[in-house]
Amino acid sequence: MDQNELKALVGQAAVKYIEDGMIVGLGTGSTVRYLVDALGERVKNEGLNIIGVTTSNRTTEQATSLGITIKDLDEVDHVDLTIDGADEVDPNFFGIKGGGGALLWEKIVNNASTKNMWIVDESKLVDQLGDFGLPVEVIPFGASHVFSALEAKGYQPEWRMDGDQKYRTDEGNLIIDLRFGKIADLEQLANELIQMVGVVEHGLFLHRVDTVIVGRQDGPEVLGRELSK
Repeated sequence: MDQNELKALVGQAAVKYIEDGMIVGLGTGSTVRYLVDALGERVKNEGLNIIGVTTSNRTTEQATSLGITIKDLDEVDHVDLTIDGADEVDPNFFGIKGGGGALLWEKIVNNASTKNMWIVDESKLVDQLGDFGLPVEVIPFGASHVFSALEAKGYQPEWRMDGDQKYRTDEGNLIIDLRFGKIADLEQLANELIQMVGVVEHGLFLHRVDTVIVGRQDGPEVLGRELSK
């Protein structure tokens, strides 16, 4: 199977964990697209009654086009289960997210969820985080000063671009990608970045998930705590 087939495999495996009556957080990215497609099929064919809370406008558009009921996070008092992708996952189930530019909403929905699951193809499993790069979301005002501060620390920042313009998140913020390779101390870096004035959020997701479904050539593998289904 190629990478897209593995992504479809885990998306279809994860949708089985969504039960009638759930409020479900729906992540963002190429793997989650397969999940949302499969969820739309269950809603259509089984009459599955769920509410979705999305982490990006892109996911909202896809889900609503498939007949999935979507509400804003502030319209619900909890989220039962959020299923999202990840750009890198280490053996501790720490991850880097934000390749799709939705890291802020993803982390907020993750934080509001009782259970969190990631779905990835096997290429996303790494021994140590960092080679993918680390997204940092910053407000536009004074962003060049944040960029200079990150540069002075030796973090090799790059503006994320959308054509010839700086990329804008759904909140209208900018993203700076750090390209310094493997991260020696995840906790220290996470604390340092979130305390920088002008930084809204970073893509280190630590202590935030305990179930990962991995798409492998011989089928999906559930790592960590098996959720009921």
